[in-house]
Parts: sequence; structure tokens; C-alpha cells
Amino acid sequence: SDPAVNPDRLWYRDADTDGYGDPTDASQGCTAPVGYVADGTDCDDSTPSVNPGAQEICDGGDDNNCDGLIDDADPVVIGTLAWFADVAHTFLVGTVGDGGPPLGFLVGLDGPGVAYDSANYRWFSARYDRFLYVDRVVVDPSASGLGMAQAFYRAFAARDDGHAVLCAEVNTRPRNDRSLAFHEAFGFEPVGSQDTEGGTKTVRMLALTLALGPATKEPV
Repeated sequence: SDPAVNPDRLWYRDADTDGYGDPTDASQGCTAPVGYVADGTDCDDSTPSVNPGAQEICDGGDDNNCDGLIDDADPVVIGTLAWFADVAHTFLVGTVGDGGPPLGFLVGLDGPGVAYDSANYRWFSARYDRFLYVDRVVVDPSASGLGMAQAFYRAFAARDDGHAVLCAEVNTRPRNDRSLAFHEAFGFEPVGSQDTEGGTKTVRMLALTLALGPATKEPV
């Protein structure tokens, strides 16, 4: 391509393939080189879960949505968690030792029925009559390897209240092998997949049977 044809067109390298490029790594040209995108607003091009389109969560230090505010310093987090506290079926917080600081949490919903603008929650709602849904689970790196995530899942599953399945999803594009292995070991089975976030991500939909009886909706 000839940059002189459109000298102002810049493309930004998207090393983590999340649809947002590195503003410090640009290329000029008529068309985007392989691995480059038009949006150059990524603040961490090595982590696909960090970009301006992501949701800020309390995860121990990442500025997930690239707004310069981290974890609970970002009002987005406070508002989101307050809403989840109102609508959640289960909201678990984990500590290490008595009186220690919170080092992890799980937000669990039941469904269908929650007015939640989530493509993944809607996917399960269209297919199951009654289900539990792991919306998010976060464990601080300092508590990694202590089994906190497994304890969260066991506690949530124990509160099935007659729900047929426990549902969750895991990224396969970009691929999250650690989470895929965790859910497989816990007994989840794949039940589908879908593209999200404008086709920049693909998630594997997973379900763990909790109770006897029909879990899926009857065909119409």
C-alpha cells in the first residue's frame, strides 16, 4: 500500500486480538496489515481481558476498562457490585483466616428472569427452564492455589434449590486454558458456543447437572 494515498490512516497492532490496538505501535497505510486494527486505545495489549470495552472488576490491580481507575477506585465497579448485591441468588466473599481482607468473590444468578443485559445469560435463559449461573468469580493472585474458586463453586452448587443445572462460560478465543481445565475437572460439560463482543471473542457454554428432571426448554 502507498501511505501517500491516505497519509493520515493509522493502524495499531493488536497483539492480544481483543479488537483494540496498542497506541504506541502504529503502522500507516491504505489497509490494515495483518494483526493491526483501527482502534488504538488499548492500555495493555498483552491481556485480552483489558481494553476500553471491558468491564472493570476487582481483580487485584488491572485497569480492566482502561479508564485510569483500578478496582474499587472505579465507580463503575461500585455501581455494578451494588446492583449484583440486589439481584444475585448468591454473592460469596472469601478471606484467608479469621478477619482477613476479602481476597475473592463469586456472583451467582438464577434464571431465567433477571433483567440482565448479558448475551451469555440470555443464551442460557433461552435454553433452560431453571438454572444457576456463575456470572463472575475473582480470586486475588495472593490466594491462588488455595482452592478458593473450588470452594465458591461447591458452595454455590449446594444452594441449587431445585435448579436443574449450574451454567458458566469460558473464553476459547482468546483461549483460557486454565479456566477450561478448571471447569472440566469440576464436571462441567460443553453445551454450545457463541461469538460475543462484536465477534472478537468466542465463548464455550458449559453446564453442570445439579438435579434430576428436564433442564432444557421444550421446543416450540
